[in-house]
Amino acid sequence: MDSTEIPFLPATELSALIRSGDVSPVEAAEAYLDRIGQIDGKLNSYITVCRDEALAEAQQAEKEIAAGNYRGPMHGLPVAVKDQFYTKGIRTTGGSAILKDLVPNEDATVVANLKAAGSVLLGKLNMSEYAMGDAFFHPFGTPHNPWDLSRNPGTSSSGSGAATAAFLCATSLGEDTGGSIRGPASFCGLVGIRPSWGRVSRYGVLGASWSMDTVGPISRTTADCAMTLGAIAGYDPKDPSTWDVPVPDYLSMLTGEIRGLKVGVIQERVDTEAVDPEVRDNVVQAIAVLGELGADIQEVSIPLIVHSAAISNTIILTDAAGVHRQGIDEHLGEYDHNIQIRLLVGSIIPAQAHQKAVKLRQVLRQQILDALEKVDVLVMPTSSIPASPIPPKAGIGSKQEVLDGLAGRRSFTAPFNVANTPALSINCGFTSQQLPVGFQIAGKPFDEGTLFRVAHAYEQATDWHTRRPPI
Repeated sequence: MDSTEIPFLPATELSALIRSGDVSPVEAAEAYLDRIGQIDGKLNSYITVCRDEALAEAQQAEKEIAAGNYRGPMHGLPVAVKDQFYTKGIRTTGGSAILKDLVPNEDATVVANLKAAGSVLLGKLNMSEYAMGDAFFHPFGTPHNPWDLSRNPGTSSSGSGAATAAFLCATSLGEDTGGSIRGPASFCGLVGIRPSWGRVSRYGVLGASWSMDTVGPISRTTADCAMTLGAIAGYDPKDPSTWDVPVPDYLSMLTGEIRGLKVGVIQERVDTEAVDPEVRDNVVQAIAVLGELGADIQEVSIPLIVHSAAISNTIILTDAAGVHRQGIDEHLGEYDHNIQIRLLVGSIIPAQAHQKAVKLRQVLRQQILDALEKVDVLVMPTSSIPASPIPPKAGIGSKQEVLDGLAGRRSFTAPFNVANTPALSINCGFTSQQLPVGFQIAGKPFDEGTLFRVAHAYEQATDWHTRRPPI
């Protein structure tokens, strides 16, 4: 086939062609590297492109597959990872100039797992500084959304969203503390899953909030996302927060059948003026499609969900201030201006406010778990708005911006990182400005398979995932 078409194949299709020998891992790697060279100057989705290393890994994969030593569906597949994950011998910046010269001497477990599966690492992806979201200054270039270059591709896994949507990698890894997988997936028209907390190792991952940080994939299709999660998930003795539970064969669960499955529509997050009308219309239509496929649609109420961003931000900011205590003391001025504000706010939040947030977190988690006793999945918009314009300057422009941070779009992803339950975003349409809209599906702890099953059924009934951004 024409090598220029290789990057546009779903990862699962490319995987099958690599296994059959119709496409070699070297051809695939070269096709992606060529496209990165042609396109990424407009997007700044990569911080580091590992051209020589990727071609060497592709050659090794080609030899192994030819010799009959096929490792599985990720073997020879070109992937990219957020620059938050340690990579042996390759710099890991965390999106910060402070770490511009950091070269780890070992791989993060998720990177090691990808390598063990035979994946080819194309490079390290751009991100908000230290994965804290909403950084203004990006020392390695401001990331842009391939659907509209004037807009944000999502924070903080910005490069993961932009590169995957622009066909600059077959699939990618991001990290989600308060929505940093689901947000870029929503803004860039992709499938991204925040797995259950403890499903995927965080060893070798630069952290922000120990009780919420979660690694997961951002991909172009549900099957691609399921395949990627299967490669990185599992117990890791190096990370005591991981659970020693079996990892299902997620791909085998994509049956397309959801008849009789109970879908709970969260009233407070769908029937509300807080949602952009075009976003609401697309999400309501997506819910209707699930009903047409035979799902049992029910309304549910989770009263505390409207305050989820305030609960989440209080905990994340205080956690981050603790993680960065030495940095605040020794070189605060080297951080991005917006991140300085977040770290200083986290440093002065009173202990009683933090304790109240921790207690309210448990109440909200229980409300979500109680709702999931009655239904199989919960659905709502991933974001109240489509991709927002890249801000023209750093800092806080108004009191309303602060309030939006406590009750705006963050309160749409926050419920599930607060509850530590899995949540997935899938594209469910476009606004009149041709900006993608995210549909969020959440479920019971360690039941990612059901989320994939619902998302895949919806995907098969629609064609949103087949559209390409105009870049």
